Amino acid sequence: MDVASVKLFLEVAEAGSLSKVAARRQTVQSHISRQVSDFESRCGGKLFRRTGRGVTLTDFGELAVARLRPWLQETEQIAEALRSESGLLLGQVRLGIIPSAAHPLMTRLFERLQAQHPGIRLDIAEAQGAELDAMLDAGVVDLAILFRFQRPSGREERLLSVAHTYLVSAPGDALTAQATLPFTTLQGLRLVLPRRPSHWRNALDESARSLGFKLEPIVEADSLTVQKQLVAHARGVYSILGPFSIAAELRAGTLQATRLVRPDLTRHVTLAFPRQGKLSPACRAVAEIVQQLVAGWGDQLTDPVLAAKARKT
Repeated sequence: MDVASVKLFLEVAEAGSLSKVAARRQTVQSHISRQVSDFESRCGGKLFRRTGRGVTLTDFGELAVARLRPWLQETEQIAEALRSESGLLLGQVRLGIIPSAAHPLMTRLFERLQAQHPGIRLDIAEAQGAELDAMLDAGVVDLAILFRFQRPSGREERLLSVAHTYLVSAPGDALTAQATLPFTTLQGLRLVLPRRPSHWRNALDESARSLGFKLEPIVEADSLTVQKQLVAHARGVYSILGPFSIAAELRAGTLQATRLVRPDLTRHVTLAFPRQGKLSPACRAVAEIVQQLVAGWGDQLTDPVLAAKARKT
């Protein structure tokens, strides 16, 4: 068994798709397929069934996952322990993040690691909350920054920040020029919303339903960039986003936003740890720096532009 092959096997098992893993690793599907086939040959049996929608584990594959996941975790912990004994923090830290945490948090984290722990290598995966949870459970990532609708209470997660909800438009819009707006204002608006299935979309739809109306999207898109670009270039079109995903655009004046209230739909940004096993010294260093950076920004993921605006209202 070599670590790289086992990691690939577990990643494909978690994703259930060769094409998803190929896209994540920025390679072609045929390359991933060959590596999986080679690994199956070395294991002595078929690990996956190929289906029209991806791959599923065989009974032998399920057994392999159960045995190889703890083997990989123990192997990496031993390697990290040996490296740490040299006096330097070395090794790879696999960090899963929500898109809102991509910048400037990752940029500052990299700069801090280069200055303090140049032997630590970051492997950053960007995904939505449900996928990040699955990746953390599968051991594909070591740490994850994600959204929760409830404040974390256990030792497996640390609260980083609280994100309120904003109605976003192109600059000069009369509606979003107001200090705050009740959630009922969304009734009848032309909206750009995330596609289903999505925890955030479900929360928005349920909030509207509880107030007696239905949200009416004219476009549905997963990409935050697509949502923001559509809103910025179309008058009378709106999106519903958190503060950290639009901070740069508000600073540049390419978007305008107002906070939605009644209800105040909030999400908690948390740093989640593995539910089983211990963090390596390198992972602990990354977790500590992430928490220091966010605390230094006033418990925000980025410059607190919206926080300053909210204080004025």
